[in-house]
Amino acid sequence: MIKATEFEFRNRWWMFGATFFAAFVQFAYDHVPLGVRIAAILQARLGWNEAVAVRAIFYVAAALMVVAALVRTWGSAYLRREVVHDAAMHGETLHADGPYRHTRNPLYFGNILMAVAMALVAPRWGAPIILVVVSLLCYRLIGREEAHLEAKRGEQYSAFRRAVPRLWPSLRPRIPTSDGKPDWISGLAAEAYFWSFALGLVGFAVTLNVVFLYAGFIASPLLSWLAVVTTRGREKSRPSGANV
Repeated sequence: MIKATEFEFRNRWWMFGATFFAAFVQFAYDHVPLGVRIAAILQARLGWNEAVAVRAIFYVAAALMVVAALVRTWGSAYLRREVVHDAAMHGETLHADGPYRHTRNPLYFGNILMAVAMALVAPRWGAPIILVVVSLLCYRLIGREEAHLEAKRGEQYSAFRRAVPRLWPSLRPRIPTSDGKPDWISGLAAEAYFWSFALGLVGFAVTLNVVFLYAGFIASPLLSWLAVVTTRGREKSRPSGANV
């Protein structure tokens, strides 16, 4: 599998951010979201009411975004907030509980769901940028992290890799639980920015007012900073994990 470079891993959040900026800046000359164009097709071919079709598309986008936030929060609850956002890779502990019993990379699976959701509200030529670049980045980052974990954990990780799907989750758990305990406060803190996106998209879907969408984008750094401040003390007492 193709692996990301050290530069890509250390700057992954900036690269995801640049991808979305490149997609949404195209609203400067294309003011129609992809979801509206899909709704027009549904209206023309299936006879759907225009308003119903538009709302249906954006409700789907909002639902996907909320599911993405839930999946990432579930996965992050088994890691530490600072591990999820660290510029260095970790492999001191192999997590095999919660969503990791269904997919080896629930955080990146959440990113893919987010990409689909955001593509529906992006302009026509911005949508493929999101879908292609985010998917490619996720697979490259997975390749680097899994190579690191195999080097650190050896046969333990190899057995985990053989049992659990890389990205697309199995409906049933593929391995028994190891009785790991999630830390939901840390999980929510790690995904504060993601929940800001999700709430913004929900507000947009309900009102069709783009102010809610951009408010979610703008508020995300502030919410992430607040999460760091409020959880900094309790994080020092927890052992390290692996940012898989």
